[in-house]
Amino acid sequence: MTAFQILKFFLSAAVIVAVTEVAKRNNFAASIIHSLPLTSLLAFIWLYAEKKDTELIASHAFGTFWFVLPTLPMFLVLPLLLRRGWGFWPGLGLCIVGTFLLYLLTMWLLRVAGVRL
Repeated sequence: MTAFQILKFFLSAAVIVAVTEVAKRNNFAASIIHSLPLTSLLAFIWLYAEKKDTELIASHAFGTFWFVLPTLPMFLVLPLLLRRGWGFWPGLGLCIVGTFLLYLLTMWLLRVAGVRL
C-alpha cells in the first residue's frame, strides 16, 4: 500500500468519524454534513489526483447521479419503520433489500431508456 493510499484511507475515514461525532452533539448539523456528497467529492478528488482524467470523473458523476435516486426512499422509510416500532436491524435490513431492488429497477429502466453508464 502506497503512502497516498494510506492518506486517502485515513482522510476518508476521518469524514465518517467526524459526522458520527457531530451527530452525538448536534443532529441538525450532522444531518447537513451527512447529506453532502462527501464520498463522491472525495472520490472525484482522489480520481483527479491520481489520473487527471476528467472524462472518467464526468462519467463517474453521471453514473452516481442515477444511482443516488434509488437510495433516497431509504431516508424516508427507515425513520418511518423505526417510529412504528421496528427494531433497528430489521428496519435497516428491509431498507437494504428495498434499495437493492430499486437499484435493479433503475438499471433496467436506464437500459430500456438507452442510457449508457
